[in-house]
Amino acid sequence: MNQKLNIAVMLGGPSAEREVSLRTGTAVTKALRSLGHEVSEVDPQNGTFVLPPKTDVVFLALHGTYGEDGTVQKQLDKLGVIYTGCDAEASRIAFDKVLTKEACIKTGVPTAKFLTVSSPQIPFPKNFAPPLVAKPSRQGSSVGLQFVERVEEWSGALTESLKFDSEVLVEEKIVGRETTVAIVGDEVFPIVEICPKVGTYDYKNKYTAGATEYFCPANFDAATTKKIQAAALGAFKAVGGRDYARVDVMVRADGSPIVLEVNTLPGMTETSLLPKAAAAAGLNYAQLCQRMIDLALERK
Repeated sequence: MNQKLNIAVMLGGPSAEREVSLRTGTAVTKALRSLGHEVSEVDPQNGTFVLPPKTDVVFLALHGTYGEDGTVQKQLDKLGVIYTGCDAEASRIAFDKVLTKEACIKTGVPTAKFLTVSSPQIPFPKNFAPPLVAKPSRQGSSVGLQFVERVEEWSGALTESLKFDSEVLVEEKIVGRETTVAIVGDEVFPIVEICPKVGTYDYKNKYTAGATEYFCPANFDAATTKKIQAAALGAFKAVGGRDYARVDVMVRADGSPIVLEVNTLPGMTETSLLPKAAAAAGLNYAQLCQRMIDLALERK
């Protein structure tokens, strides 16, 4: 038995992903209580919170803005409280898809060709050809994700994406197999392959039961597996990650990995991808939650 701790699980919060975060937080709370910890739930619904006295560690179960962009991490640093996951700076960089791209390029991690756009009036870029993907620079969970299959769809896609942020990242659409790689501590977990039954892995396919199939460990040969995991670990290090994250990687037909983004607070519902990968690595859900707590406490 691990020592009994006073843990505050932060869930909900003010972002567009509040509902998913509540589900993550509820699952985490249940698991930590099953391990004998004293757990309280804290919901910073308007960006403020009060932690219970004698809190040993905060488990961050927030997603999206405020929770994942470094804001709450800064607040906790000020209070001198230990929390799970990446620090404020790594969170800020990873949450901003453009900063993530720049960090990847600087360190030689493979990523798709891109540009940034801040107005729907900007003409279709000369050195790009469809299909393209447009997504808000600073949103998670496929919020505002748009596909530009033809030049005519360009301004409509931008208008839609710009509803969620003042800057939109536009990149070449990578055709290939969609994977995600979880990293916990210094361990890179088995790859999860994501196969939507219809269309792409958008918000609807992500959160509709049965809409997507997942394979873990993904069926790649040993050399390709190594390459994908190395790219994911490279991106995690490029943004300055610590403790854990989940890195989304597209794999082209020739087996070359292209990093899409780094999720510093990945979903932790029982059916989320990080717990799936952990299970394939031999860690059950409660053990995974405990491991995240242990990694944070090592900084005490």
